[in-house]
Amino acid sequence: MSSVERSDWVTLGGRVLYLTADPNQVASQLAGERLAYDPARPLRDNISTDEITPGWVCYYYDEEIARYCLMGLRGVGVERDAVVSGGFEVVVSGASKGCGSSRESAPYAEREAGIRVVVARSFEKIYEQNAQNIGLLTTTDFAVLQRLERGERVPVREFTRGLDPISAAIVERGGLFAYNQARLTGTVTPPPIVTRPRPMTLSEKILASHAIVHDGGRSVGVPAVAPGDALFARCDVRFSHEYVTAMSEALMRQGLGQVQVVGPESVYLFRDHLALLDQVMPEAHVRLGLHEQARSLAVVQERFAKRHGLTLWGEGSECGQDDGAEAICHNKIIESVALPGQLVIGTDSHTCMAGALGCLAFGVGSTDMANAWFTADVRVKVPESMRVELVGRLLPGRSAKDLMLALLAMEPFRRGGAIGKAIEFCGEGLRGLGLDERATLANMSVEAGAFTGIMEADDLVLSALSELRGLDPAELVRSVVRADEDASYCERIVIDLAAIEPMIATPGDPRNGVPLREIVGDAVRVDIAYGGSCTGGKRADMDMYAEVLGRALAKGQGVKAGVAMYIQFGSQLIRRYAEDMGYVELFRRAGVTLVAPSCGACIRAGPGVSTHAGQVTISSVNRNYPGRSGPGQVYLASPYVVAASAVLGRIAHPDEL
Repeated sequence: MSSVERSDWVTLGGRVLYLTADPNQVASQLAGERLAYDPARPLRDNISTDEITPGWVCYYYDEEIARYCLMGLRGVGVERDAVVSGGFEVVVSGASKGCGSSRESAPYAEREAGIRVVVARSFEKIYEQNAQNIGLLTTTDFAVLQRLERGERVPVREFTRGLDPISAAIVERGGLFAYNQARLTGTVTPPPIVTRPRPMTLSEKILASHAIVHDGGRSVGVPAVAPGDALFARCDVRFSHEYVTAMSEALMRQGLGQVQVVGPESVYLFRDHLALLDQVMPEAHVRLGLHEQARSLAVVQERFAKRHGLTLWGEGSECGQDDGAEAICHNKIIESVALPGQLVIGTDSHTCMAGALGCLAFGVGSTDMANAWFTADVRVKVPESMRVELVGRLLPGRSAKDLMLALLAMEPFRRGGAIGKAIEFCGEGLRGLGLDERATLANMSVEAGAFTGIMEADDLVLSALSELRGLDPAELVRSVVRADEDASYCERIVIDLAAIEPMIATPGDPRNGVPLREIVGDAVRVDIAYGGSCTGGKRADMDMYAEVLGRALAKGQGVKAGVAMYIQFGSQLIRRYAEDMGYVELFRRAGVTLVAPSCGACIRAGPGVSTHAGQVTISSVNRNYPGRSGPGQVYLASPYVVAASAVLGRIAHPDEL
């Protein structure tokens, strides 16, 4: 991996690539045409990390990844080496650049392809932090772009405007490794937290209790923090999956040498993302050598686990099953690891799912994890908190998935007002939702670009932890953190659960939510119905699939001919639950194909992926960015709607059965 040379100035020696709303303009630039800056030219919004580096590109974790930069860009058909051979140094786009997965491979591929500066109307939090970590400069100031195009020398400090002191120092030093080496030797010291005691939100309280006091790292905890405070926080749990472990290890060796993981007892590894990849890898990818490249990720991860004495939850015979994984990492973290009041980081954007337990959980990139393995801490800018109060109860046939799709389609969420913020769920309505449904709320908060989703642990959560792990609820009470009643929130939203309709997100973005009734009349046929992933493969989700399919079987119906329905378990524990409840037999009688635990079709790595653009999938996963689950069109919906659509062969609600 190449290093980033530190410089105090930036000059433009190459070309600018404008990712415009017109795919023909993008293609023409890749073919050699130059576009000049035009403020009236529409730019692409919501470019996801899946579009920058499609899932299969992430099998690479070195400079080779540059050859595949932007190959997932919707509607363009970017060829291999198109960006790296184009002489581009700046890439420009619209709002919400880098949404979706936390994969650091996206900005890394851009950097290795020659990109030095990324300009966008706004950035998603994890993407921007990943870019800072590897020395890729970002700005939302289009005046800087114009200055570069005029040939001016622009000081690096122009790229630190608006950043917290730690982030600014990281940018100035060329990346997180350079900064941390200086921090650990005492050359630089993060600014102290001087916030005076104040009422705090749930996220703020947990961060305050985990903030490192820079007295040589001997003390942890400060009286208070406030939004905007920059700090390093002690981690209780650090985890990664095989998709990312190899890159993180390589970065750690590059930046720190042959060092040992600190606190190995709190580090967990998962082989869950690619456990079923062999079943669906296209022949074209096999010919490219991607089969061997993908399998190498598991080999590297296993060696890393043994070298450092880390817990590795694996696949196949290791978990007593013929195939699949022990669990999707997020499901296992809830089942076996995280506790209320803890700080949890993982190399996956859906790490925030553990917020359902009342802990502060959020995704980080490969460089952040590589540093956290060695320092046991992570850098954080204290986020603003949004308060979402739930009142009333969901009506029958509605679920937390409907609530989240409705929320994501609302202002301010749709316009990016939640980017980088902590969404704190509360209210009497929340108490009426079980742990699995709360996990859906926490999990999908990141689809709004949020820093995390979180909610207080109550008696229901403590009872669930007691059931899952045999823990004493009385002991757990001591770890519960509660927000102060007079805490400040940047926005307060009240949602009446009784008013939530069955929802669906149309293809392209989970924020494309509309009431299901607007789609049903169009008779949208369904080729694939997929129930699974960390979001849709929980025990409560199995209850929903079983309720609808059981009703269909009672009427002599099952999965409609021509529709392929898959139900995938989020963990072996969930699989055993479905067996004990009689659901497995019910699903089979209905004509469902059962799939072992793995991330699977959600990331185009297991049964249930589409194979051509004409196919339509109704899915319970959390995101439907172009190409993520195959070339077809993906609609997001609740488990109820997924099951009903499989039976009727078109997008439908179970009330139609």
